[in-house]
Amino acid sequence: MYTATVILAAVLGVAVIAMGAAYLIAPTASAKGFGLPEWPDGALAAWLNIKGIRDLAMGAAILVLLATSGPHAMGWYLLVSAIVPIGDAVIVLRHGGSKLLALAMHGATAAVVAAVAVVLLLAG
Repeated sequence: MYTATVILAAVLGVAVIAMGAAYLIAPTASAKGFGLPEWPDGALAAWLNIKGIRDLAMGAAILVLLATSGPHAMGWYLLVSAIVPIGDAVIVLRHGGSKLLALAMHGATAAVVAAVAVVLLLAG
């Protein structure tokens, strides 16, 4: 179970990097899957690039921590970083976005990240 969780943590890191890259390469296309009903005109790409950089940095941090500090430090990082998808879900719900996407995508992401964190903390 421990090895599978470490592998899952690495997969999470790569997935977050991929999401960040998507928001940098094709921000408008990526925005449609976030869950908000509409996006502001003008500065849309800049705001989505901010999300892309955030995701790239978080994904890279997952991989760096896993490689240099081990699974226990990774567990703490993942537990704290679960705040981000929870915040994303709240933002989507607060601004009239899709409840399904808020809960199914952002809420499920937070649950998976927190679950991996707990396993890493208990095993480490």
